[in-house]
Amino acid sequence: MIYKDSDCGRIRPEQEELDVGRSPFRRDYGRLLHSPSFRRLQGKTQLFPGHESDFFRNRLTHSLEVAQIAKGIAQMINTTDERFQTNRIDVDLVEFAGLAHDLGHPPFGHNGEHALDDCMKKSGGFEGNAQTLRILCRLEKKVQVDDGVLDMIGVSPEGADRRLGLNLTFRSLAAVLKYDRAIPLKRPKAAQLVKGYYASEQPLVDAIKAAVGTPPPGAKFKTIECQIMDIADDIAYSTYDLEDAMKGGFTHPLQLLGKVRGSKELVDRLRDKIAKEVEDIEEAEIYEAIAKLLQFEDLGDEPLEAYTTSKLIASDGMMRCDFSSGLVGSFMRGITVGWFGEGQHRFAELIVDRGTRIKVEALKHLNYLLTIMSPRMKVVEYRGYDVVRAIFETLDSEEGHFLLPDDLQTMYGRLRDSDSKRRMVCDFVAGMTDRYAVEFYSRLNESGATIFKPL
Repeated sequence: MIYKDSDCGRIRPEQEELDVGRSPFRRDYGRLLHSPSFRRLQGKTQLFPGHESDFFRNRLTHSLEVAQIAKGIAQMINTTDERFQTNRIDVDLVEFAGLAHDLGHPPFGHNGEHALDDCMKKSGGFEGNAQTLRILCRLEKKVQVDDGVLDMIGVSPEGADRRLGLNLTFRSLAAVLKYDRAIPLKRPKAAQLVKGYYASEQPLVDAIKAAVGTPPPGAKFKTIECQIMDIADDIAYSTYDLEDAMKGGFTHPLQLLGKVRGSKELVDRLRDKIAKEVEDIEEAEIYEAIAKLLQFEDLGDEPLEAYTTSKLIASDGMMRCDFSSGLVGSFMRGITVGWFGEGQHRFAELIVDRGTRIKVEALKHLNYLLTIMSPRMKVVEYRGYDVVRAIFETLDSEEGHFLLPDDLQTMYGRLRDSDSKRRMVCDFVAGMTDRYAVEFYSRLNESGATIFKPL
């Protein structure tokens, strides 16, 4: 069986039988959907700042799209692969993973992530995926240890952290565990960001592995649901960031093709990035993939006709939608499941055919190099980094914790070590929306802020 009783276990056992008609995974889905951290994604940047246009995606709408694509991939596998027709992938669980995957992103996206990691280098670091796991298992205010104490504060007077977050099933938590390694507690100032989970969550990760099981020899601990979520994220990110860039007037297909064909340096940078996912990638494969991606053969034979068609794809809503949905569909059809051992459905390897993987990676990194790294977007990036770092450093100062909300101040005072206190400050800053972070920063550094609006 692809799911067993231990998959549905929780750190704090619950009376699942009282919830008639819903599986444990559907309960997890409901808990996530109603959580404040999920709602706050609507105020976090995906590619373009949300105040620029109502059209652009934010982290919430991006997560909804990832969840839908992930569910579609699971349904496709359940239908086309006979090995899964009697051991079906749970689509509620896959959809949960898609909705949850970006919970840990701080304000201002990756630049906010780097700011917090720089602030936490000596206290366990910061990383979006690690923060996602921490939100689900610790920070959300739904369940805590049943120790018979009426005090509802998440940290006991003795300094023990009693919070259990949403108290999700082990299999749901495994579905968001993308990187199976603990982030070092202390790293040099110049060290690169490390993807993984926080050392403080090691006991939880051990419990997840004990419940979910051991992968076959040589395989990573990465469940089939997690792999589906991961490729769905890449598909949504690469395709819809391009759609937003076209809507924003940053580019159009022919312009992208022209930049690739006109810059050997750009192609070399693309190849270096794609090579991390695709072995022995050749320059010719990149050119071919991008030409097919941008549908250059459909743009027309005459230069003026090609240019006009390309501009229409970028500016006309119907054509742009057709362009994007065509890419998503073609990417999904390039996914299959490889061989796996007896009873190892849960760790079956998801296979993305080489051509599809090159296209997804090329589009993803092309968006990054030409849009996110453009001067207009760099202004936003630098501003976000400075805002996040300034807020953290203020709260982490000698009396900065008095700026925290009342319940966090109480927990902060009960914690016994400086690393845990800094992690609490980091959690608070990471949970901010872009707008709230700017407002908080403004009230700390500019005159005229009201004292009557609570922080």
